[in-house]
Amino acid sequence: MKLDQLPVNEYAPFYEGYIKTLDNVELLEELEICVHDFIRFVQNIPMDKFDFRYAEGKWTIKDIIQHLIDVERVFSYRALRIARNDATSLPGFDENFYVTNANANTRSIQELLSELALVRQSTLFLFKSFTPAQLGKIGIASDRQVSVRAIGFILIGHQKHHQEVFRQRYL
Repeated sequence: MKLDQLPVNEYAPFYEGYIKTLDNVELLEELEICVHDFIRFVQNIPMDKFDFRYAEGKWTIKDIIQHLIDVERVFSYRALRIARNDATSLPGFDENFYVTNANANTRSIQELLSELALVRQSTLFLFKSFTPAQLGKIGIASDRQVSVRAIGFILIGHQKHHQEVFRQRYL
């Protein structure tokens, strides 16, 4: 499925910024490709930047990578539940609380990138298992409607958003 086939009513306006960072990409292809691009990008960042904060209270690059891992897990779980016809409204989560409690800055950058790659591989296999009908299923997460396919595009756009933040504020 390509991005131009995703109706705008399948995700909350909050996610529009992430979706708009994408060209007309194909969902499964881009889920696979963009994580490799991101990892190569991060591996070229100077080592002294991984624990850098551009302002008081802002996250480090390590914190952001852990944030990407956590969001990937939460959103993949949402996609799984919605695809399996679970009509339960899924709660939001406080990403700041997650980052504070993740201890990302005690981990190596390679460990974080390896985990990100593994989590994305799991996400990719999950999305490959969905039928077109399952990809189109809509559920409620964070009090908003979202489709399974929108979740996949949001994950891609979210990652690209943070890669751009690295370029603008950390390098």
